[in-house]
Amino acid sequence: MRLATLQTGKTYILYDAGILCDAMATPQITPAWFTPAFWQARDAVTGQAPGRGASLFVSAASVLPSDRQWVLRLYLRGGLAARISETRYVWAVLERTRAFRELRLTAALHERGLPVPTPVAGCVWRHGPTYEAGLLTERLMGARALAEMLPDADDTLLARVGETLRRFHEAGLDHVDLNARNLLITPDERVWLIDLDRCRLRRPGSWQEANLKRLQRSLERFSPGQGENRLHQILRGYDVH
Repeated sequence: MRLATLQTGKTYILYDAGILCDAMATPQITPAWFTPAFWQARDAVTGQAPGRGASLFVSAASVLPSDRQWVLRLYLRGGLAARISETRYVWAVLERTRAFRELRLTAALHERGLPVPTPVAGCVWRHGPTYEAGLLTERLMGARALAEMLPDADDTLLARVGETLRRFHEAGLDHVDLNARNLLITPDERVWLIDLDRCRLRRPGSWQEANLKRLQRSLERFSPGQGENRLHQILRGYDVH
């Protein structure tokens, strides 16, 4: 994976040159790729992910000779901050923007062989002291969220979830929003971790337990009365060395 940066005025794109450059090493990507209107105009929107965010599934075939699909996610603020602006964040430096940080982290984990979606590109639009951002990653075809699979999840699947989480924790990933929607299961029964916004690599510490407690609350939400039991089943896989 070769990450490169493209600047157009006050717009910055961090992208995988191996995917998005032609034979002359010219970037094929433009800022328009990070707007829903671009894909809608090409009839290239194939679906939408559930949840609060504006995540669209788009066909890469409309811009590249590829049969892949991507996920376009625009960064949206929640809570009280959204009352001021739902889409804008305070600018500090480029490498600290949400899109650049998440893309680089995802790329680093991907290079280590950890099950994260393949990163494609991130875009940042600067507006003076603020910025907006978007992210493109490869879609995990046929994937289902653990949240929707919980009613029928067996011990084997939940243990596999635990084994996967253990791998991420051993790599030092502190996932600040570890929940049952951010764990995806593909048809080949692999477990994937998504949405690395605001996450970071850290030394071992109490954050690992905090991650698991957050996951337990999520399991309780999607499987009322069974959260503790579900987490216990996950920990059977997590504790296997």
